[in-house]
Amino acid sequence: MRHATPLAINFVQAIPANLDEMTLYISMNYATAVHKCCCGCGREVVTPLSPTDWKLAFDGVSASLSPSIGNWSFECRSHYWIVENRVKWVDQWSPEQIEAGRSNDRRTKSAYFGEIGANKSSRSGQTRIGFWSQIKNWFSN
Repeated sequence: MRHATPLAINFVQAIPANLDEMTLYISMNYATAVHKCCCGCGREVVTPLSPTDWKLAFDGVSASLSPSIGNWSFECRSHYWIVENRVKWVDQWSPEQIEAGRSNDRRTKSAYFGEIGANKSSRSGQTRIGFWSQIKNWFSN
């Protein structure tokens, strides 16, 4: 097990073309955090921030991402958490664990986006009354 390694945190408008090692770039404009793989292989790791992907916690001083980052498609297969500006290394997953995690991700996205789609389609049949029309109707009654 490796020791927790510190990361620099850099809030940016857009992700720069050239990334510094051991720096987590966070773009709130694009709801994305990006860094070079913490193992040193140099690969770019993109973590979209969304209800079905990664969550960012920032307390004004330090940043954390969850869930863990498993670079299963990289040759290094590194696996770590970013917690309070530190890289906390954890064990690699087995192929079965990786497939179970990917399957869970697919189910989560399907349920989330299916729910949003269902909410949109159920509202699409309704006639929307604007604010001023509602006021007019209220005074008319």
